[in-house]
Amino acid sequence: MSRRGSFALCLLLLGACQRTTPPSAPAVPDAGSAATLAPTAASVPEPLPPCRAKGAPPLDAALGYLDDGRFPEALSCAAQASALEPDSAAAHAARGEALASLNRTAEAQVAYARALAIDPGHPEGLLGAAHLYAVQLPSSREYDELGALYAERGLSQPEVSPELLPRFALVAAMALNDLGQAAEALQRASLVLVREPKNLEAAYEKSLALFELCRFDEAKVAFSGLVNDPERGAHAHYHLGLLLEREGKWKQARRHFDKARALSPEDFPVPPMPSEEEFREEVAQAVASLPGDMRKDLTGVPVRAEELPADEDLLSGEPPLSPAILGLFRGPPLGEPCDGSETPCRSVALYRLNLARAVRTREELREQIKVTLLHEVGHLRGEDDQELAARGLE
Repeated sequence: MSRRGSFALCLLLLGACQRTTPPSAPAVPDAGSAATLAPTAASVPEPLPPCRAKGAPPLDAALGYLDDGRFPEALSCAAQASALEPDSAAAHAARGEALASLNRTAEAQVAYARALAIDPGHPEGLLGAAHLYAVQLPSSREYDELGALYAERGLSQPEVSPELLPRFALVAAMALNDLGQAAEALQRASLVLVREPKNLEAAYEKSLALFELCRFDEAKVAFSGLVNDPERGAHAHYHLGLLLEREGKWKQARRHFDKARALSPEDFPVPPMPSEEEFREEVAQAVASLPGDMRKDLTGVPVRAEELPADEDLLSGEPPLSPAILGLFRGPPLGEPCDGSETPCRSVALYRLNLARAVRTREELREQIKVTLLHEVGHLRGEDDQELAARGLE
């Protein structure tokens, strides 16, 4: 689900801030086909109109159009500026900003790459690229990592301007939260709030980081301050529901879940919630469907269907585990001795409520149970989260 509301970079109009699906690349015709000689109209980009610079240098005109939100005109002038000065990082960054604002994200990626190849520390290029990868493009670990890298590089520049500093920090907080690096995200969101105490997007990122760090009392206060915000109210109600659910306050939690759904039904549909008995059966079927070598590794390792992760499990390490985890492997990997602190030595837990809220249909739930089980078997075999993510078992 998308958790992000509107996000305005006040000095840089960087286009739509909610993640969007990039347009598909045109198909490449076979060599020697007629299409290679006569490309279709769909494969030929629309020519840009001439830059209407009104006597100003093309780059200045492009920046003025960007400030006014006139993105087609900005693109024309930025394209002319980058053609006249191909080694100008500012021109390529302006072109990237215009392209991103027009949702031409693949072209924007190239424009920002050119700007940062020319000047790796160019502030507007770094901020635009960070925003593109961390906010505008569809969420993925690779994109969020790039967004965080660009934002952190911007923060590390010795002469970053005071007005850009909180904007770099905000994009960094968003990317780091999505990457599960809540402690770092909390630092970045707090940096924004020191300079801009009324920045609601930063307040939301701080609330989310507190939740992920299992600082539940602080998170409840922080989310309560956002319930009346039009952009983030649904997400605030949803997280308050999660927090109250952990306290066993089921009726209060349900009211917040219902409010979140009423405010944003697309983000918060009714989860395909199985009964406890149905969930145990789904888990048993998932175990039975594993390959023989995995079932053998699970010999003597109980796979339990549980409701929610317990506080002692979440707080067993540093940093703490996310309250939204779908499953958990307890104990040492195979081949390592048990220390006697776990009874049994090894076990796997799958969490009914978290799994049901991570999907939209019962079929997706069955698939997610299988993926989560494979993830925990990977831990049983000694793989860490990075290795599992690289295999598509994040």
